[in-house]
Amino acid sequence: GTPEFGAIILEELIKAGYKPILVVTAPDKPVGRKQIITPPPVKVVAKKNDIPIAQPEKIRNLKLEIRNLKPDLGIVAAYGEIIPKDILDIPKYGFINVHPSLLPKYRGPTPIQTAILNGDKKTGVTIILMDEKIDHGPIINQRALEIEKNETATTLQNKLAEFGASLLLETIQKWQKGMLKTYPQDETKATYTKILTREDGRVNWKKTAQALEKEVRAYTLWPESFTSWERRGGVIF
Repeated sequence: GTPEFGAIILEELIKAGYKPILVVTAPDKPVGRKQIITPPPVKVVAKKNDIPIAQPEKIRNLKLEIRNLKPDLGIVAAYGEIIPKDILDIPKYGFINVHPSLLPKYRGPTPIQTAILNGDKKTGVTIILMDEKIDHGPIINQRALEIEKNETATTLQNKLAEFGASLLLETIQKWQKGMLKTYPQDETKATYTKILTREDGRVNWKKTAQALEKEVRAYTLWPESFTSWERRGGVIF
């Protein structure tokens, strides 16, 4: 994975004695107004724990390296690229994905933000056996979590990451022992989330106060709610 969600899960795996033989994350990228080259949070955690790191532009470029490592299990958390089938088939127990929603609801990149924008009362974590489609594979395990009234994307992300790590640790042990059965997602209930752009954070003052309040809470991670007045800009907290 790449963002803080993946970093928290990685830390919990390491604490529990599951130290990966390889961590795959996105390349370092420029961040902020000064465009300072910054490593992804997952890389920071991996480096701190002396875990080998790969940052390919395309995951397919790692096929040979992953095959040579002969992994038992692949774990994915918020990785922003579709993994090809010939890589998914390499580990003995496949690749499992920790997704912060109650699949098939909110497939895609922004399930946490979307849950807040829609005023949902609950969300959760789903662990699936991955296939080539986005958040589509059969469900291995799933658990719901209540969304508090003033929850922000930041606080909810952290809760779901810790919640998901706990569910993941429970799932790994049972999955490798053959104690869990998968069941297919109900395609008739599938919904999708979109990639957020900087412009999504621009406040539209024609919207209701309730809608704007949800946006401010949903956009704390990215892109943050912002507005301008007489050519002066400002971020809304």
